[in-house]
Amino acid sequence: FFSKLIAYTFLYWLPYYIKSTPIEGRLLSAKQAGDLSTLFDVGGVAGGIMAGHLSDKSGASALVATSFTMVSVPFLYMYRYYGSVSFVVNVVLMMICGFCVNGPYALITTAVSADLGTHESLAGNAKALATVTAIIDGMGSIGAAVGPMLTGYISEKGGFDGVFLMLYIAAMMAGLLLVR
Repeated sequence: FFSKLIAYTFLYWLPYYIKSTPIEGRLLSAKQAGDLSTLFDVGGVAGGIMAGHLSDKSGASALVATSFTMVSVPFLYMYRYYGSVSFVVNVVLMMICGFCVNGPYALITTAVSADLGTHESLAGNAKALATVTAIIDGMGSIGAAVGPMLTGYISEKGGFDGVFLMLYIAAMMAGLLLVR
């Protein structure tokens, strides 16, 4: 729920946020903001690969996902407050945020689902894997719908500081809920 909330909030709102926030004292066009926002996903691809690699090596996919999620909080904070300093700082922080946010999102919908679906408590029920994966992804889809909706409301009432507060809380909740 919470990981997908963060990922989809960025997917839908990042171009608008970039367009609305001066970088080096100037606003970007809608096209420039849209182009720039794709770098979040470039970081996310690298994060997904690294999270998968670490999960394979450690055998602890939930721990890897929790670590990435918790590490995302300070980087989300830095992106909000220092991303406007320069274009380079914005790009680097945005890619790190994508790395930290989409890494656990990829693990939760794959490796963690597989771990849970093959848990001994399911007594070898092979059909449980698909059910568990569908439940996890379905709950995540609720977060994917709620995050962007709340972002519209929160940004109108309290600006993007409130939106980022929602993202920090969501990241911490995602990390805490993955702790066994």
